[in-house]
Amino acid sequence: MNYKAYHFKVSPPQPGSEILIAHLSELGFDSFEYKEDGFVAFVNSLLKVNFKPEDYRFEDFNYEFTIQDIPQSNWNQEWEKNFEPVFVDRLLCIRAPFHKSEPDVLHEIVIMPKMSFGTGHHQTTRLMCKAMFEQEFKSKRVLDMGCGTGILAILAHKLGAKEITGIDVDAWSAENSLENCIANNCQEIKIIQGDASALLHEKPFDHVLANINKNILKRDIPLYVEKMNAGALLYLSGFFVTDQDELNEVCTRSGLEFLSDDQAEGWAMMLFLKK
Repeated sequence: MNYKAYHFKVSPPQPGSEILIAHLSELGFDSFEYKEDGFVAFVNSLLKVNFKPEDYRFEDFNYEFTIQDIPQSNWNQEWEKNFEPVFVDRLLCIRAPFHKSEPDVLHEIVIMPKMSFGTGHHQTTRLMCKAMFEQEFKSKRVLDMGCGTGILAILAHKLGAKEITGIDVDAWSAENSLENCIANNCQEIKIIQGDASALLHEKPFDHVLANINKNILKRDIPLYVEKMNAGALLYLSGFFVTDQDELNEVCTRSGLEFLSDDQAEGWAMMLFLKK
């Protein structure tokens, strides 16, 4: 699977970058990397993107962009050139095998992504990790929906969860999650390639982690709720602060109780309880 990278230069970078990212996420772009002068937006090359600059003109900022093809064989090379270790306070360090160990951090996760996203650099991944440290995972059954590189599933294992399932629709992501689980001595984590329909034969979960884009969450939240035990927690991220009311409404209709939220640079995370 190949990707296209849209390199945006935005003047001024904020809030222009956030506004553009909000529009691009609706078009199918599935990951964004912030730069000092803008950002890079990634999209599957097989997806026909209908981004026409003439349809996206703004009074408060200007932008220009170039498009780069990224073959899967070049992904690791591109990633290694830019990846630095990611820290969630001093609780967690997400690093690559070529980085030195951080012995003064409570937990480390070592990953080497292929063509999957979720290196921890994105605000939503860090928001999810931070929220997980605030809850009890010992001996719990956990679902990582849209597992990407497997970071959240691996962290759940390190926090004491005993039965963990990761699901991702992308074959490269599922394969990469499995490899990263093995690299972090979490071989017992079950990884499935598929969408939410893969939950049909799964037993109910105590924690459901879903860091996916807004439209998929809106569609699949009822399916997640069906596979949650009473008292289970649903962690949602992958969307903007401006999307919270819309997702809160979906969760409320599905019988969930809002518990808390967190925000970082315009991105949001919400926590819900199944009564």
